[in-house]
Amino acid sequence: MTRHITGASLKFRLLVLALAAGLIVVGVARIRHMPVDGYPEFTPPIIDIQTEALGLSAAEVEQLITVPLEADLLNGVAWLDKIRSESIPGLSSITLQFQRGTNLLKARQMTQERLNQPAAIPSVSKPPVMLAPVSSTSRTLMVGLSSDKLSLIDMSVLARWTIKPRLMGVSGVANVSIWGQRDRQLQVQVDPKRLEDKGVSLSQIVSTAGNSLWVSSLSFLEASSPGTGGFFDAPNQRLAVRSVGITPANQSTVTA
Repeated sequence: MTRHITGASLKFRLLVLALAAGLIVVGVARIRHMPVDGYPEFTPPIIDIQTEALGLSAAEVEQLITVPLEADLLNGVAWLDKIRSESIPGLSSITLQFQRGTNLLKARQMTQERLNQPAAIPSVSKPPVMLAPVSSTSRTLMVGLSSDKLSLIDMSVLARWTIKPRLMGVSGVANVSIWGQRDRQLQVQVDPKRLEDKGVSLSQIVSTAGNSLWVSSLSFLEASSPGTGGFFDAPNQRLAVRSVGITPANQSTVTA
């Protein structure tokens, strides 16, 4: 068979050259319209779930967050194949690997239904967050920001509110992740000597600063469960009283 093909190609070599030239022309013309995602998905469907718990050590994150989430919440999800987890100070990361051929959107839907069960979510951390999916080729481009004039907070604001929305507006971009950002904060820095002179305890500083916010992340404060400030009756209606707390627009430092 190979001998006949080779002999025919040598006999009709001009026709073979013409067909090869035609294929090259068609290939060059079609390559401009080819989709960018030319690589098939060769990895099984994977879902990453992260839970932030500031102030907890790696052992506490493992004991209070990672193990309960794996055992009580995520174990038994449909089409689940393997579960891998990692606990570091302040962060729990769980990776769910599903069986090959599983529809990623259906797997994410089943996982999100489990994450919506508040009874199984520990109260010592923020709610678990399911990260955006990435392709088998992982991230396409990594960009680093540095500046001699802007602070880390200013660069974080620039990356979050200017650069990321513009990149997300590019056709074909599915996800833009930011690492190492510094959020604007309202910091209360205390001076132990002045606290002792004024007779003020550290717990009073924590309570006063936390309750002055609209919603506090400290569960033992009243501001952790925002409510109404009461109401008063007008001639034709009842008006509610609402207290608007401090919302820091810039980084500030309060020294006590």
